[in-house]
Amino acid sequence: MRSTSLLFFLLLASTLACAQKPRSVKARKATVKEGICGTIVEKRGNHMPSPDSPRPNAGSTPVEREVLIFKRLAMNEVDAGENGFINSVRDAKPVKTVMSGKDGKFCVSVPAGHYSVLVREPKGLYANLSDSQNNINPVRVEKGRKAQVTVEITHEAVF
Repeated sequence: MRSTSLLFFLLLASTLACAQKPRSVKARKATVKEGICGTIVEKRGNHMPSPDSPRPNAGSTPVEREVLIFKRLAMNEVDAGENGFINSVRDAKPVKTVMSGKDGKFCVSVPAGHYSVLVREPKGLYANLSDSQNNINPVRVEKGRKAQVTVEITHEAVF
């Protein structure tokens, strides 16, 4: 009888612990009042339009990746590789690093300011966008707001 009660208690405790875990993740995301939130997606394959297939394969798959937030980086502050890869970042360390979920989503608190969002790929850091001033994947966070971004990993796609 005693072992049955103990088993019931352990089962109930583990059920409650599992039930509370998603709430704590949601609660953490809800606490981000100022920062960067977004989705990491990957595009692969042929995305070129053709007469046989008037609509290119526009599918994006959410992916789990390490997301690195730097103070805004310009191209002259990194050693750039090919296809959007960055071999190294000179004289700068990430302000924040976070993992996106299996749904590709991430959210991180950072103060108002200008940032660059990079993802870690097996071949190195990746960012395939820059603005007219050569800032790498720039994101502006306004005071008291969350900037929303979508980072597309496209090094295995053809456009």
